[in-house]
Amino acid sequence: IDSLTVRSVTGGEGMNVEVRRKMTENGMASRGKVLTIDTMNPTVKKVEYAVRGPIVQRAVQLEKELREGAKKPFAEVIKANIGDAHAMGQQPITFFRQVLALCSYPELLNDSTFPEDAKSRARRILQSCGGSSIGAYSASQGIDCVRQDVARYIEQRDGGIPCDPDNIYLTTGASDGIVTMLKLLVCGEGKSRTGVMISIPQYPLYSAALAELGAVQINYYLNEEKCWSLDISELQRALDEARRHCNPRALCIINPGNPTGQVQSRQCIEDVIRFAAKERLLLMADEVYQDNVYADGCKFHSFKKVLFEMGPEFSNNVELASFHSTSKCYMGECGFRGGYMEIINMDAEVKAQLTKLVSVRLCPPVPGQALMDLVVNCPQPGEPSYNNFMKERTATLGVLAEKAKLTEQILNTVPGISCNPVQGAMYSFPRITIPEKAIREAKEKGQAPDMLYCMKLLEETGICLVPGSGFGQKEGTYHFRMTILPATDKLKILLSKVKEFHQKFTQQYS
Repeated sequence: IDSLTVRSVTGGEGMNVEVRRKMTENGMASRGKVLTIDTMNPTVKKVEYAVRGPIVQRAVQLEKELREGAKKPFAEVIKANIGDAHAMGQQPITFFRQVLALCSYPELLNDSTFPEDAKSRARRILQSCGGSSIGAYSASQGIDCVRQDVARYIEQRDGGIPCDPDNIYLTTGASDGIVTMLKLLVCGEGKSRTGVMISIPQYPLYSAALAELGAVQINYYLNEEKCWSLDISELQRALDEARRHCNPRALCIINPGNPTGQVQSRQCIEDVIRFAAKERLLLMADEVYQDNVYADGCKFHSFKKVLFEMGPEFSNNVELASFHSTSKCYMGECGFRGGYMEIINMDAEVKAQLTKLVSVRLCPPVPGQALMDLVVNCPQPGEPSYNNFMKERTATLGVLAEKAKLTEQILNTVPGISCNPVQGAMYSFPRITIPEKAIREAKEKGQAPDMLYCMKLLEETGICLVPGSGFGQKEGTYHFRMTILPATDKLKILLSKVKEFHQKFTQQYS
């Protein structure tokens, strides 16, 4: 029975019994997929995540081809597309791994080679776990003693400003907390649909989450000419335009910045808080790079600290959610998926709904919670592990600072590339000049011009970067994002190859 016959005999009130029997026998009843590209959730199809997009997929394919003996104009693929520190060769902090080993295999608590402060941390964590095992579920909001340690860390970081452990939610990396907050915010239809303000360039988690939730993305542009600074006038412009077609409810800030590497001044943060208070916006402060500050004259200021220093007019009213993670800074422990979220001035009934929402996913990974505890409760002066911990921490951050400066200096020697100082975080976002001929070719292929650039760079040199179009950029400008994480020798090779490629690319299309 062909499909045309089936359609004709099944078009009436019912299906002929004989036809149904023959379809079943021939397997035709199960032929059509329930889930197809046309019947799937349409918001998922709008999700894009450039950091693991087509460039990276091709890089993985090239690695496979190299392993199979294929001849390429390069010996290896150097991935500088993602802030995955350990994959780039950064070494884990010894103390963290010792405690995690003790928690994973408590028999090691009897091993004299482990320092006593590592053992005491492990015992405390295990005593807070069901059955004294990190394999047990925890409370949905996170292990109680870890939340207490996070609160104490925040108080110390912010100069004694109180922190309530009940306002701390442990999360599966910072991303989990960010998406959870966005879920709480999104509502309405048409002009009442929730709008969320995000910086451009932005970290694609935000645009992807907003697309999946069906929220309205409100772009505000960072000022590249002023080292990717944030201008309140630009926030106002974006907000006023957005209010014509949606209901703006939240403002997201990434500080230090990803992908742009800027560190916001205290005055800027205060101005943003005043703006949020005036316009009745919830603030979301992504502060996962708070230890990654390199440039002279720059300093990390937490949004919470500035908020409370501005006095009760603001600290009692402005709603704030801030996020931190084990994945960045000197830790680089991306795979453990540890993080936390602190909420300030949240409505009590909404907070109850938040607790309900996080309970649906049971709990964040307990090893990640344990690691988060070690980040906020690290070795102290006088403890056996303190000197080595500080040596490793200082060395890691020192090398990153050197690589930040190296990246800026070398890229700025290339005609057609301009790179702002990498003040913090783990990335540079240089602007590249692309010849008009290459722009036309890209458009003919249905590609963004910087996608064409980065794909050719990958195919010819094995260097994997992410085109700026995946992060957003002003019309008519082109960029790429690269991480500063590769080992110094590889980073020098990478930068040298980028320099050589850009000169060749420019000549080819001139």
